[in-house]
Amino acid sequence: MIRKLLPILGITFIDIIGFSMLLPILPYFVTHFGASALVVGILFSTFSFCQLIAGPVWGNVSDRVGRKAVLIISQIGATIGWAMLAFAPNIMWVFVARIIEGISGGNIGITQAYVADLVEPKERARAFGLIGATFGAGMVFGPLGGGILFAKFGFAAPFLAASALQLLTLIVTIVVLPESRSKQEEDESRIGLHEIFATFHNVRVSRILWQKLALSLALYGWFGVQALYLKQQLGYDVTQTTILFAFFALANVAINGFLVGRVSHRIGDRAMSSLGLACLVVAFAITPFVHTLDSVIAMIVFFSLGMGFASTGITALISNAADDRDQGTVLGVSSSLDALSGIVAPPTSTELLTRFGSPFSGLESFLLAAIALIVGFVTGRSDHRFVRADASIEVFERIEIAEG
Repeated sequence: MIRKLLPILGITFIDIIGFSMLLPILPYFVTHFGASALVVGILFSTFSFCQLIAGPVWGNVSDRVGRKAVLIISQIGATIGWAMLAFAPNIMWVFVARIIEGISGGNIGITQAYVADLVEPKERARAFGLIGATFGAGMVFGPLGGGILFAKFGFAAPFLAASALQLLTLIVTIVVLPESRSKQEEDESRIGLHEIFATFHNVRVSRILWQKLALSLALYGWFGVQALYLKQQLGYDVTQTTILFAFFALANVAINGFLVGRVSHRIGDRAMSSLGLACLVVAFAITPFVHTLDSVIAMIVFFSLGMGFASTGITALISNAADDRDQGTVLGVSSSLDALSGIVAPPTSTELLTRFGSPFSGLESFLLAAIALIVGFVTGRSDHRFVRADASIEVFERIEIAEG
């Protein structure tokens, strides 16, 4: 399986290195134009909003014309957007660059759909885990490289480096990456908003999507407040926070690369996702009581296990519940829920920290993770009834054939 996935894993790794170069630098770049912290937040929300709209659309297009063409479009947009940042003369130019990248981007959902095309349903959790491990590895090296380039050459250098890396992924995609999906004649008429909204009318898929939304809100609420929490709760500075984030990224690489596939194979995707959500509930529950390095490490371990098991398990459940010809659309909708969460969740968690103090930073995420866990139990029982009903239908069909 790994041999089949090597091209897309390599492309994802290079892509994430470039993308993660920008994350620590972009807020400082915006404020260097004299913009306020509010403008930084609006910029990130603008990008997330574009991803929210574009993700399902590009996923749906990939179901019709193939994954490779959509990946190429996304990479062209990112190459242009990141190059524009390097030469941005004002804040408006920065917004235009991020809008171009956001509208053209559909990498996560399309990459997941590409992987789903190549592997059997029972192997998808392991495959998605490898994508998560690749993502985590890129997040380790990208910020480090971007920081070194910025220190030596200023803002333009990391943006140009990211654009060059994205251009490299474009070339590799065109030359090396094979198309994962054969085009079918009936796909010609299947593009449109109807196919996207129909995702929520599929009972088995929609229930898992609601669970995914609760999980995404919990995670993005914590992502938005985590650095501030560490500063207020423990007095961590930028260097200490960066080291902790690197440790978290390495933990994600290990969990997704070595544990997810084994746990999924042993207990199944549904049980794995529930185990992950339980770990997240524990991680957020202990945030008020974290005061030492040992307790910080314990929180990160629970959080890393929870995110790895829950995110990958739920993604595999969504993929397996969808029809093979709708993988791009469904996984595009799934990735858009992350974008939506990135818009709406951080303001609540940061407001809780501002109003009530750092011990309450994880309250929103704790409640949402608990809701996702409860939804998982309910959905799991419903899925069991579906399986029993399908088995009964199959038995009756065999009896009718035998009698006929």
